[in-house]
Amino acid sequence: MSRLELEIQRVASMSAGIPTDEDFHRWVETALPEGDEPVEMVIRLVDESESRQLNRDYRGKDSPTNVLSFPFDAPEQVPSALLGDLAICVPVVSREAIEQGKPLPAHWAHMVIHGVLHLLGYDHLTDEEAQLMEQRERELLHQLHFSDPYSEEGR
Repeated sequence: MSRLELEIQRVASMSAGIPTDEDFHRWVETALPEGDEPVEMVIRLVDESESRQLNRDYRGKDSPTNVLSFPFDAPEQVPSALLGDLAICVPVVSREAIEQGKPLPAHWAHMVIHGVLHLLGYDHLTDEEAQLMEQRERELLHQLHFSDPYSEEGR
């Protein structure tokens, strides 16, 4: 029995190239720290209109983006296994994979891991933070047998 309870909401009209539930589950579990504490999260697969609205409302950027992370921070007195939610824009991820010359499954895995790391507190606002986060992404993707997404080889 897995410690991860993952809900996948498939609301995007585009469905070609979207990974399986098993792929999402494996990628999230790879990104989670070791332990046996239960973890709950949601991955919502959205179209550009929803991604744009969320990005505008929560980040002040009026454009769709590949992945948005919404960490859940429960009050101390309220025990919760909920890590948070990811909103992944299907058309943006597909378009980026083509533009960057990356295999679509590798780019999907990268976006999921990137989002989960944000839920875990990683960020890339400073050069130092970006280096730490990118290194962790490389390590996790390597475990999954994907190339370094930041190198020419990963493209």
